[in-house]
Amino acid sequence: MKNLFTKLVREEEGQGMTEYGLILGLIAVVAVGALMALGGQVEEIFENIKDAFTPEKTN
Repeated sequence: MKNLFTKLVREEEGQGMTEYGLILGLIAVVAVGALMALGGQVEEIFENIKDAFTPEKTN
């Protein structure tokens, strides 16, 4: 039993994948937060781009 516990403590195979997962999760949280904070400004920019490509209707 002691050998099994010692082996589990020293084993580091899954450590790299766990770190990548945590980093990816942190990046996702920061991206969502940035989009929420800047959402109105980003929407306005895309509206301006859309309006630039939409031809004006003349009667």
